[in-house]
Amino acid sequence: MVEFTGERVVPGQVNDDLWSEHLARYAFARQYAADRKVLDAGCGTGYGSAELASVAAQVVGFDIALDAIDHARSHFPTARFAVASAAAMPFASRAFDLVVAFEVIEHLDDQRGFIKECARVLKPDGLLIVSSPNRLYYTESRAKTGPNPFHTHEFEAAEFVADLQTIFPNVRLLLQNRVESFAFHPESSGAPAGVRIDRGGNASEAHFLIGLCSSVPLPEPRSFVYVPAAANLLREREQHILLLEQELATTRGWLASTQSDRDSLLQLHAEVNRQLETSNRWAASLGAELDGAGQRIVYLQNEIEALGTAYENKVGELEEENRAKTQWALETEARLTTELAAKCDELAECVRLLESSEATMLERTEWAQRAEAQRAELAAKLNMVRASRWVRLGRKMSLGPDIDPS
Repeated sequence: MVEFTGERVVPGQVNDDLWSEHLARYAFARQYAADRKVLDAGCGTGYGSAELASVAAQVVGFDIALDAIDHARSHFPTARFAVASAAAMPFASRAFDLVVAFEVIEHLDDQRGFIKECARVLKPDGLLIVSSPNRLYYTESRAKTGPNPFHTHEFEAAEFVADLQTIFPNVRLLLQNRVESFAFHPESSGAPAGVRIDRGGNASEAHFLIGLCSSVPLPEPRSFVYVPAAANLLREREQHILLLEQELATTRGWLASTQSDRDSLLQLHAEVNRQLETSNRWAASLGAELDGAGQRIVYLQNEIEALGTAYENKVGELEEENRAKTQWALETEARLTTELAAKCDELAECVRLLESSEATMLERTEWAQRAEAQRAELAAKLNMVRASRWVRLGRKMSLGPDIDPS
């Protein structure tokens, strides 16, 4: 299904007014299409091509959007459709009696090139019917929503005619407007109708601009009125009034509910005011307390400043005392360092002397040990001599030396 974007009309997806606005242009062109070969440039979803095909000998519609052409082919078999660009139509020159291009030219970058292409595919006596929204009215109607992002350029009436006349020597401007009218008709549709339009309208106020263009003289101008199926204006107004009455009843109910809510809000407002007055009195009391606290803070700040001055003075005294003590400590350290170095030298001398004494003592100890060994050896020998039988014999005989230890 083709999605309705606000630009391309999709049957069944737009309101009656928008549908009638677009179909009316094809109904107008239908009176020039009988037994002719027709090209519908920018045909969209194909509903207009089908309208023209009901009287034309042949209708070909083309559009650049593939989804639109797929929709046209599946819903309107009485016409032929193709995917193509309006800037370069894939059709032979002088191939069509009638070219219609409704709400196409304002979408194109090269608008004059498009008009030339339309002239190329028309037969020498062919007719181009082209439409575009009137910039003056369209800009005013879109004041809240802003410019149409799909349009590259919109025309004013004089500009529209001038551009068409650069290619076609014969151009007639028609105005399309939605008007209120009174219709007198039988029950069945399609009967011949006479039309009287008392006010022609102003081009600057027209909704849409319609250009009839040809290289040959144009048919005599005549007005055309399209009356859609949903054009019973009085009935529409009655239904609209009924809808407004329903909305009014809903609004009244809403208003009654709102009035009740308003009363509740007024009571709440009064209670809030009472609380606000209590809060204001408390705030005034608190303000007085804050003033007293501020004065106390000023007094304390003055005391702190005085204490700060005394503190700084005391710190200066202590720093001076510390500098003196530091100087004494440095001098004492230097003196003790000198004395310690002297004591270290003295201790080193004592250690040397002690080591020398130890060496002498070791030497004497070794000598004493050798002497003791010799004494023990001699004592042993003496004991051997004493124990000898010869010595015992000599004692008895009073011979030899006295070798008793006593």
